[in-house]
Amino acid sequence: MQYWPRKRARRQYARVRSWPISQEPKLLGFAGYKVGMTHILFIDNKKTTLTKGEEINSPVTIIECPPLKAASIRFYKKNISGLKLVSEVFAEKPDKELARKINLPKNIEKKNEDQKSSISDIKDYDDIRILVHTQPKLTGIGKKKAEIFEMALGGEKESKLQYAKTILGKEIPIKDVFKEGQQVDVHAVTKGKGFQGPVKRFGLSIRQHKSEKTKRGPGSLGAWRGQGHMMYRVAHAGQMGYHTRTFFNNWLLKISDKPEEVNQKGGFSHYGIVKNSYILVKGSVAGPIKRLIRMTAPMRTNKKIPAEPPSITYIKK
Repeated sequence: MQYWPRKRARRQYARVRSWPISQEPKLLGFAGYKVGMTHILFIDNKKTTLTKGEEINSPVTIIECPPLKAASIRFYKKNISGLKLVSEVFAEKPDKELARKINLPKNIEKKNEDQKSSISDIKDYDDIRILVHTQPKLTGIGKKKAEIFEMALGGEKESKLQYAKTILGKEIPIKDVFKEGQQVDVHAVTKGKGFQGPVKRFGLSIRQHKSEKTKRGPGSLGAWRGQGHMMYRVAHAGQMGYHTRTFFNNWLLKISDKPEEVNQKGGFSHYGIVKNSYILVKGSVAGPIKRLIRMTAPMRTNKKIPAEPPSITYIKK
């Protein structure tokens, strides 16, 4: 079964439920829009492969990453139920994209003045997080409403606060968060397939034509069926796709602010032209084109993947 329950995601972009620990004061994640796939040629720099030092071919996913904007600083206090929001300081001039998504305080300038005067004196908190939002207006995908979500910070308690003050209300480029060659965990919502039967959903074999009642169904409904009990392991029809999934240790091959290096003539199919910084991630990434993809620092690293970026010799346009 792998995943259960197989139900629809609550929203179109993924929720990050756990964050890695880092001593460096910076954002522990970023987000971008999936452009599509292409292939590249690069010099293999893995130490344990037979093709070490040779030029090899690899499929890559292009993700456009316009700068994120820090909307507010959130202060959390631990209690018996987990983290509880105790205070929040917004940027002085929030963007219109933010006002479309959440209800801002009516007198936000006065509220910020009251809180900023004592923000350095706040000590009754255990964690700080940053509320950020995307800027889809900088891309060519035709999207108006921005996505808004929280990002965790690395570092100690005091360094988190100092870093949060410096980025509040400012744009954060991806080069300040990730570097080429590192591994990232990808959080995304997969392509939606709708309501599907057990053959397509779980790969059951179609029974012979003389089977009773149905051919495209399971041969047995389980041991306790007679008592009105249905085990969740029995393959049944239901929602397929549009699930939140996490993919660990994806290799970030390239970060660049020169979109002409990857732009195709006439733009990418169903997406358009890349206008901002972009990244190349080795292999495929879940979700359809234009969907927001969230990347975080890895929870654990794969020792077989080098920490240095490979030398890319060719990118197919």
